[in-house]
Amino acid sequence: MARIGIAGFLHETNTFAAGRASFATFVEADAWPGLLVGEEIFGAVSGVNLAIDGFIQAARPAHQLVPLLWASANPSGPVTQDAFEAITFMLDRMIRDAGPLDALFLDLHGAMVSEHLEDGEGELLRRLRHRVGATMPIVAALDFHANITPAMIDHASGLLAYRSYPHVDMMQTGRRAQVLLDKLLAGATMCKGYRQLPFLIPMPWQSTLSEPMRGLMALGESLASEQVFAAEFVPGFPLADIHHSGPSVIAYGADPIAVDAAVDALTQAVLARQSDFGGRLHAPADAVAHALERALRPGGGRVILADTQDNPGGGGGGDTTDLLHELLRQKAQRVCAGVLCDAGFVEAAARAGVGAVIHTPLGGVSGMGAGPLRVPFEVLGLGTGRFTGTGPFYLGCQMDLGPMARVRCGGPLGVEIVVSSRKQQAADQAMFRHVGANPSDYRILVLKSSVHFRADFAALASEILVVAAPGINVADLHQLRYEKLRPGVKLL
Repeated sequence: MARIGIAGFLHETNTFAAGRASFATFVEADAWPGLLVGEEIFGAVSGVNLAIDGFIQAARPAHQLVPLLWASANPSGPVTQDAFEAITFMLDRMIRDAGPLDALFLDLHGAMVSEHLEDGEGELLRRLRHRVGATMPIVAALDFHANITPAMIDHASGLLAYRSYPHVDMMQTGRRAQVLLDKLLAGATMCKGYRQLPFLIPMPWQSTLSEPMRGLMALGESLASEQVFAAEFVPGFPLADIHHSGPSVIAYGADPIAVDAAVDALTQAVLARQSDFGGRLHAPADAVAHALERALRPGGGRVILADTQDNPGGGGGGDTTDLLHELLRQKAQRVCAGVLCDAGFVEAAARAGVGAVIHTPLGGVSGMGAGPLRVPFEVLGLGTGRFTGTGPFYLGCQMDLGPMARVRCGGPLGVEIVVSSRKQQAADQAMFRHVGANPSDYRILVLKSSVHFRADFAALASEILVVAAPGINVADLHQLRYEKLRPGVKLL
């Protein structure tokens, strides 16, 4: 039985976003728990689709687990220097004071940038390696969008990333990490393979529900053998303007020749498919017109408009209103949109109460796009914002989005809008049901999400359009000005 320290420190950083992730942001809960220390980690993450819970479930029967720290914040601009240093200091001291440990398991994102560091995880792992010494196994689970750096490879004994986008396998990734860590604890030789790829893949086209990503993920799994413990294609987070931004291929195993061969095979397969990473982005007016035309057809089904560029899951504020303006301009009916973030609007709706009509402007808090929606709103429902995620991605999450409201504008069959006080991408139907909206009751759904919504909503849709309304989670990377990428990296 080994004594294993476990911890989590997660942030996906969009360096083009103006906001910052402060220490208070990590303390505050959203879809995932806020800052946790010690034994409270076990209860807060139990049954949640998170890598740390998958590791706990797999390792607890055979090992003594020492819970240290968990901290996570919604994607945004860089983590403040104070927040990074405070949380890293806390974790370092907890490890120092935990008594003898045999190994560390870390639940990380892999795309953290702070105000003073481009490579947050690389620096974190460097400091922890200095704390525990050169030989102690450190295994980390990473997000599918990790920008894996040489420092991360050097200082970790093993890194494993989610294999799905939407990330429905976070818990399974923790279980895989436990298997890898057990090999290290048993004395297995761990050879590393690592290759960076010379391009950035836009977020909407990284989904593993379609090609080419589906096939590349399957190829990585197929390369595992007695000599190759894991081979992974990690697509990276393209909205980070840093030297090591972008996709990579990693592999671990007992035989260096077999590991190198697996890395080569997976790298060549990705390079061969790079021209296939793409799709159509729709302008808001065209997307709404198409959705309305389809809604009028007999058996036309339900259309989902993915408001990808204001996706809070990529650093967006969740508050732009351009699609809402367009829906009202084209007199759309039987529509539900969400989740819009505007705490002041929710407060006004709560004061007025269900059944009231309010004239409080909605959205546009960030100053991007068309600005606030200034129309009468009927308050249809209110909620605390505390509920449990039921979809495959947020399964088991004890969400806390702050007070919420559902309102309607544009007439009795018009546009309904689900509004929260804390931003969170619309990736779980429970967010809508919490305030009385059943997504299957509408002909058009407008979701502030890029890909994760597909896990819980795709089965409802006859068609999904990815819409390029204003937002900081830019889908066409050519619109961005990169200054720090390593030479030779191109934008797809």
